[in-house]
Amino acid sequence: MDIKVEPIKPLLGAVVRCDKATMFEPGFAEKIKEVLRDRGALVFPQLNFTDQEQLAFTDTLGDRLNFTNNVPGSDLSAKDVYTITLDKDVNNENEYVWGSMYWHQDGITSAIPPSPITLLSCKSKAEQGGQTEFSNTAAAFEALSPEEQAKLEKLRVIHTTAAAVREIKSRDQLNPQRASMEHEHPLVWTRPDGRKALILGCHADYIVGMDKVAGRLIINRLLEWCSRPEFTIRHQWTVGDFAMWDNCTMLHRAVPYAEDSGRRMHRTSVAGAVELA
Repeated sequence: MDIKVEPIKPLLGAVVRCDKATMFEPGFAEKIKEVLRDRGALVFPQLNFTDQEQLAFTDTLGDRLNFTNNVPGSDLSAKDVYTITLDKDVNNENEYVWGSMYWHQDGITSAIPPSPITLLSCKSKAEQGGQTEFSNTAAAFEALSPEEQAKLEKLRVIHTTAAAVREIKSRDQLNPQRASMEHEHPLVWTRPDGRKALILGCHADYIVGMDKVAGRLIINRLLEWCSRPEFTIRHQWTVGDFAMWDNCTMLHRAVPYAEDSGRRMHRTSVAGAVELA
């Protein structure tokens, strides 16, 4: 199997070099999931996946998921492909795309098991901004003191769609169905392999059983901690690039870009099997 993996930083990220045919060879899916568990976020330069090829590759990794199938931009180019764009002709509720410029994890407010893998293709890039940043919350958690880890493991967080976009629109300005979306998760998730990761993001509204101000201070401090250079990478997109990441151990966000930039990304997702615990 002709594949080359080039680590980006010691704690996360890798550039993967292979051709499209290799990605559909027997055994590639399991191999790349092993690399993903180790590196968190992978970039495949100039792969130039079509929507149908991206969907077919997504299907090799697990059951397909579309948790945004009732929002503008969903299934625009193909079923189960979500188009990420600020173009109001495509997405007239683009507050969620603006919200993606803050640290987040996909689908955390949905009442379904979170997607373990997100996949993204660059169809059109912004001339300024528009890069994607990733943060390894497993590495960030491991770098905390044992005493702080023990305290955080006792906490649970309510994640809401309204919180995810509160810097852009108030709750009463949102589509009522999405404004009411919320889900509870542990602050610290133990992965099947035993490694622990923080479940965080702009959608983290408050800590259960704690004063809201005190809880949000903890959440914001942890987001700042996860933003340290040793836990983060930034990818500068070129049209045709493809990326995939572990959605339950990696935060991601877009570097701000102009509404008329023309940036357009196509996202697919793998379905989760179990709730975070």
